[in-house]
Amino acid sequence: MNQTPTQTPRTEGWLSPLKYSVFRALWSVWLVANICMWMNDVAAAWTMTSLTTSATLIALVQTASSLPVLLLGIPSGALADIINRKHYFLFAQIWLATNATALMLFLAFDALNPYLLLFLTFTNGIGLAMRWPIFAAIVPDLVPRDALPSALALNAIAMNTSRIVGPLTAGVIIAAAGSKYVFALNMILSLITVIVVMRWKYQNYVSALPGERFVGAMRVGMQHAWQSNRMRTIVGRGFLFFFQSTGLIALLPVIAKDHFQGDAHTFTLLLSSLGLGAILAGSQLPRLRKRIKTSNLITYGLILLTIASSGVVLVPDLWLASLLMMACGAAWISVANSLTTSAQMTLPGWVRARGMSIYQMGLMGGSAAGAAAWGKLADEFGVVNSILMSSVFGFMVLFFIRKHRIDNHPLEDFTPVCPLERPHPSADIDMDAGPVMISIEYQIHPEKSEEFKKLMTKSRKSRLRQGALSWSLFNDAEHPGKFVEYFVFNTWADYLRRFDRFTAEDLKMQEERHRYHIDEHPPKITRRVSSAIKD
Repeated sequence: MNQTPTQTPRTEGWLSPLKYSVFRALWSVWLVANICMWMNDVAAAWTMTSLTTSATLIALVQTASSLPVLLLGIPSGALADIINRKHYFLFAQIWLATNATALMLFLAFDALNPYLLLFLTFTNGIGLAMRWPIFAAIVPDLVPRDALPSALALNAIAMNTSRIVGPLTAGVIIAAAGSKYVFALNMILSLITVIVVMRWKYQNYVSALPGERFVGAMRVGMQHAWQSNRMRTIVGRGFLFFFQSTGLIALLPVIAKDHFQGDAHTFTLLLSSLGLGAILAGSQLPRLRKRIKTSNLITYGLILLTIASSGVVLVPDLWLASLLMMACGAAWISVANSLTTSAQMTLPGWVRARGMSIYQMGLMGGSAAGAAAWGKLADEFGVVNSILMSSVFGFMVLFFIRKHRIDNHPLEDFTPVCPLERPHPSADIDMDAGPVMISIEYQIHPEKSEEFKKLMTKSRKSRLRQGALSWSLFNDAEHPGKFVEYFVFNTWADYLRRFDRFTAEDLKMQEERHRYHIDEHPPKITRRVSSAIKD
């Protein structure tokens, strides 16, 4: 399998990304991997109902599955950005296969209890925490930029196809043979995906600079996400959406078993209906995006999801509830895919795995907290009241965040360009030398000083997103209109990396800064490297 497409066919149709062989192969891996994930979650959730009657423990299966992504998202994203992604992908798949084997053996020997099941669900979540940022980071490299929304929609469709196939397969196996065989099939499918990933001819980018340090890579990833107004909005909205919407999914085993007096087939029917609605809506998302703004699509999806989830626990008939679950699935994919696409297109390639892991942390943090909260409320007030309270919470969120729209922050142009001020040191500098302080002197017309300072607030965010440790702007007390911008990088290598990360948006900002400079010579740039002294 080659790494990138050699041709750029038209990408109008929602299936067009499948024209690219590498994307098609890895999309198949994604589909099978998510089938395994849902099989594992369904078998774990249903097994828990046989081990305990506590709604809190049952809902905590969802928390145990989601929590590792919250705890390990940043380290996993940093690893996915600084080491070979193919090798990391293989390790994650082997981890998941091993975990499925352990679940199968504990269940086969009747050694499973509620707390051990939660622990093994948590360790399975560790594998998911490793795998997710890798796949999120490689997709934009497999298809052209204009095909990315459709590619991400196909990923969501794979997720929701697995939401049907996984539970149906698990339900049939549980009814016919028992949960341990679900975990056995999960192990086999995970090993098959390992073989497919091994055949992937991944072209790892090798920089002339030394690799980023692990701790520093995590810092830069968090810093980049925090300094991006658009990314902060996406992560915040994602957290709130999953906090509210996860109540229905986390309590679905209880709804199926107690509210509808059903069995594993009832649970499978409701979960599959959710997935079917998502698939049908996902195929129409490219058309919807042409007519509806992203922020509006998110708002409409939230309204539909909030109303439909209340209906699921209010209607007396299982088949009506199934139709409403389809509506929930359609609304869910509209919101989740819009948020994910926005996050992907907000991040440059060099920090994409870290940024997407932070985004995923927001989603899973909301999911873990929501599952625990709505599960506890279900124990106290009943499952119907818990779902209704989650719906009320959803409408409250819509009201309070109505002004925090994603499209308030325009997309940046991440096309790489060569910066003008590339350094030419007089002598070789050790790559680990540092800290490195850079100062740039500007001469600004005094009447334009306030305008210049407003522009420099954007410059600050840009420098920090590129990895600077600190940034300041100084006004010369003796020379009116003279400003000195200064920022610090940890090492000389860290400073040089910013030139590999320089984009068309950075060049545009640089030109804006220079337009305020009124001296006949360009702004003076001085680079200083920390010198070690002996006490």
